[in-house]
Amino acid sequence: MTIRLGADIGGTFTDIALDCHGRMFSTKVLTTYAAPEQAILDGIAIVLAEAEITPADLEIVIHGTTLATNALIERRGARTAFVTTEGFRDVLEMRTENRFEQYDLNLRLPKPLIPREDRFAVAGRIGAQGQELAPLDEAALEAVADRIAATGYGAVAIGFIHSYMNPAHEERARAIIAAKVGVPISISSEVSPQMREFERFNTVCANAYVRPQMADYLGRLQTRLAETGATCPVFMIHSGGGLISVETASAFPVRLVESGPAGGAIFAADVAQRFGLDKVVSYDMGGTTAKICLIEDFQPKTARTFEVARTYRFCKGSGMPISIPVIEMIEIGAGGGSIAWVDSLGRIQTGPESAGSEPGPACYQRGGERPAITDADLVLGKIDPDNFAGGAIPLSTSAAAAAILKDVGNRLNLDATAAAFGICEVVDENMANAARVHAVENGKNISDNMMIAFGGAAPLHAARLCEKLGIDTCLIPQGAGVGSAIGFLKAPFGYEALASKIMRLSAFDAASVNHLLDGLKATAEGFVRAGSGGSIEREITAFMRYVGQGWEIPVTLPDRAFVAADAALLREAFRQNYARFFGRAIDGLDGLEIEVVTFSVKAQDQRQPPDRHSLTRVGRTVAPPATRAVFDPASGTSRETGIVDRATLPAGARVIGPAVIVERETATVVTSPFDAVMQDDGSLLLVRKEGSA
Repeated sequence: MTIRLGADIGGTFTDIALDCHGRMFSTKVLTTYAAPEQAILDGIAIVLAEAEITPADLEIVIHGTTLATNALIERRGARTAFVTTEGFRDVLEMRTENRFEQYDLNLRLPKPLIPREDRFAVAGRIGAQGQELAPLDEAALEAVADRIAATGYGAVAIGFIHSYMNPAHEERARAIIAAKVGVPISISSEVSPQMREFERFNTVCANAYVRPQMADYLGRLQTRLAETGATCPVFMIHSGGGLISVETASAFPVRLVESGPAGGAIFAADVAQRFGLDKVVSYDMGGTTAKICLIEDFQPKTARTFEVARTYRFCKGSGMPISIPVIEMIEIGAGGGSIAWVDSLGRIQTGPESAGSEPGPACYQRGGERPAITDADLVLGKIDPDNFAGGAIPLSTSAAAAAILKDVGNRLNLDATAAAFGICEVVDENMANAARVHAVENGKNISDNMMIAFGGAAPLHAARLCEKLGIDTCLIPQGAGVGSAIGFLKAPFGYEALASKIMRLSAFDAASVNHLLDGLKATAEGFVRAGSGGSIEREITAFMRYVGQGWEIPVTLPDRAFVAADAALLREAFRQNYARFFGRAIDGLDGLEIEVVTFSVKAQDQRQPPDRHSLTRVGRTVAPPATRAVFDPASGTSRETGIVDRATLPAGARVIGPAVIVERETATVVTSPFDAVMQDDGSLLLVRKEGSA
């Protein structure tokens, strides 16, 4: 396909990227909360006019959105009934009984997504091996269905114990309830067929909770696109980084929770592959959040679970667990719209509350009165008030300074510039801490990586972040301001199907494993073939552990039929991976068993790798044609700083820092310790000066 469009709805901006016969057109428009599809239509109209084509010329639209995430965080989903096994009604409330903040004597657990009065228990029991221990009480289910129909619920979630081993009871319960209730019904054996009931129950509840809203939105989007004349298919990017149909997304909207950030990680992985960079940390800072992801061997790190709406910053276990395949990243409330404030101890804090697009930061002059990160960047001179978002949004420096003084400067006896610098230092340090934590949790040294920065706000902060992390080089790709939307265009049609099946290697049943994997392969490939007719590549993974351990590690398996003797192959592969994760395998303990907990099949269509480029670290120095006053962290004062239009820089041009390199959707701040070198593909490489620590 030669005319493809990516659309990413963020908390503040909606980004549009159009690839028309190899030429890229892009724009940013403010997100419209009441009708999110309107921002997409407005953005599409802009880029189509620039490309001089019509909606009918579009061949594919690829979409990612934060709407599902925001609905979960803000608790704006449908009223949902949860039907579960008798005795397990309070699993959502009890969680895992883990104290995620060990020394907080007043610890408060997050409220469950479904309140107790909306949870219903029925008798019937499936055992841990999938056997029926007690028949399903269908008479009780009939009564529950009557109550659900009479109460006016908008969705139903069904989660029975051990249904990942045998879904028969869940499927029967769905049939009984569907006969009396005309609302969407989600069952956990389809949404998340994995072990651990709290995570599985919470995931199916989250899916049901956002399903009516997402189905309504996706339906409106398709209708309004068709009304403009765009008759091309629409696909969604899911949290694992692949593309799925709108119908699949409507049935499993929980898979969209991290769709926008996943596009950004794919964008960074494509850039890494383009330059042959095997160790990369991607840094995506938009209007509402900042996301950091480790990329090794051109692949983003993935996981089977993640958390939404953490109540304690950086504390695992304090959020809402979602058990689906996802690109693993750490996300904090540090975007351009994040609100700055002073706490009771007199410390500057930023986020997680965001001004968003309505009303937006104070400098937008749309009714916002509280200072945001964008206000601080503007006061420090990083942003040109007359050329923000290509001049579409005129900014007021005086309004930004007044808001900063009111909420921060006057409380700390600081002028507007000093308070703005304090705000930026706090947010940069928060992001640096998040990157360090993420790297340490994965056993990595963050300074060994090259940074790839993108998103509307990331290039403004990337150089300062590199200073704090000890990173010497940073790439700002072409189109960085709309990086996630461009990443959508790079994403393969892909889907990961997984299922838990606990099996000790001493009792390895090759026939059973082959049967399970055949089903997973058919499921994963079915989703891929719905959008792609190309050849498909598969990746088989077993999640394994020593018996008695609480978590598993991934082990890649060959894509073939297994035989009984392959138990030895799995054992050795597990020991090698265990040693890679923890330094050594556990040897010498009699009877220490190894078991498989979950099998996974990831299928995706094959894509041609990008053209390779070599990094240019030296170049011919160019003199900036203009200057303006920009705050310099090295000297602690404002100084005249060179301003360069990115579009005027030829390959090999070197801009000496400090400088600001401007473009339509963002600006790259080159701090004093760095220079910027233009690459032959249009990327900017920030290189630390020799002797600069």
